[in-house]
Amino acid sequence: MSRVRVLVGTRKGAFVLTSDGKRKDWRVDGPFFSGLPIYHVKGSPADPDRLYASQAGDWFGQVVHRSDDGGSTWRAVDNTFQYEGQIGTHQFYDGTQKPWAFKRIWHFEPSATDPDTVYAGAEDAALFRTTDGGVSWHELPALRCHESGPKWMPGAGGMGLHTILIDPRDPRRIYIAISAAGVFRTDDGGETWRPINRGLSSNFMPNPTAEVGHCVHRITMHPSRPDVLFMQKHWDVMRTDDAGESWQEVSGNLPTDFGFPISVHAHEPDTVYVVPIKSDSEHFPIEGKLRVYRSKTGGHEWEPLTQGLPQEHCYVNVLREAMDVDSLDECGVYFGTTGGQVYASADSGETWSAIVHDLPAVLSVEAQTLS
Repeated sequence: MSRVRVLVGTRKGAFVLTSDGKRKDWRVDGPFFSGLPIYHVKGSPADPDRLYASQAGDWFGQVVHRSDDGGSTWRAVDNTFQYEGQIGTHQFYDGTQKPWAFKRIWHFEPSATDPDTVYAGAEDAALFRTTDGGVSWHELPALRCHESGPKWMPGAGGMGLHTILIDPRDPRRIYIAISAAGVFRTDDGGETWRPINRGLSSNFMPNPTAEVGHCVHRITMHPSRPDVLFMQKHWDVMRTDDAGESWQEVSGNLPTDFGFPISVHAHEPDTVYVVPIKSDSEHFPIEGKLRVYRSKTGGHEWEPLTQGLPQEHCYVNVLREAMDVDSLDECGVYFGTTGGQVYASADSGETWSAIVHDLPAVLSVEAQTLS
């Protein structure tokens, strides 16, 4: 029988949650790196025992950890990331220019075929790659040195490259998302990049439809349809059917279109999940009711999923990396909150239960399906 492993990064350590295919009883291991902020934990699709974790904090700086036994033991593999090529400057909130400065790794995206090849998204926004299992990392500088780079500015949480999607048909095609610059695509493995933000509109910008400057919170795709992407933006849920050449709003009947995570069902490419929150200044569920919204039509029509979730006095948030799905026949959906709960649904969102309570604030959730 297949098993599920859920990797959880939190403000004060990492946790590994495991269950059989029924997903009723869970084993909780951790905390690993106790007391340290773990921004992201991600497993390799090419090797179920290979995991990577990003430890990033003011005291110890950035450290990459690797596990070769499914998370039972870990070792630090590198803590050195250096920008390559022209350093230059980027724009700041007040319009002044600031030098690029490396702060942390937000996101890992391992290769589907090689456990030693991993991409990493950084703050300030840059893309790195390792081909030796994290022993050394090298920037793909053409992204940060794009002609629009001096116009990029940080979002409220920093100027993070927080999403990396690799086209399963062609690993040279990569999508990345930056807050607050927008979405970019390469078709040649990172040698050249171009912004793909046509159709986005952001009222906080002097030119709401400018080529760059949009605060994209998350993008996702279904591997069977890599030209179709869904986006949760700083206001607006969006969709593209042409690999980012144009975007259309699909917020439909959502009670609010502000939120952070967005995920797609493992077997239904038009089934999408979001977690709306009240606003960009009030980061908690509307009316204090924690609701996941699901669209089975690829957007526009949305339904609230509430069974098993708190429906009064709930004021947690769900961050951009903190939602994922497994690939079992009955798709499981998982998300973590800033209140330290990790919720799971073994029936595509119809019913929910908390795997664990009272963790530190959850920063990332990744689900792995294991044979």
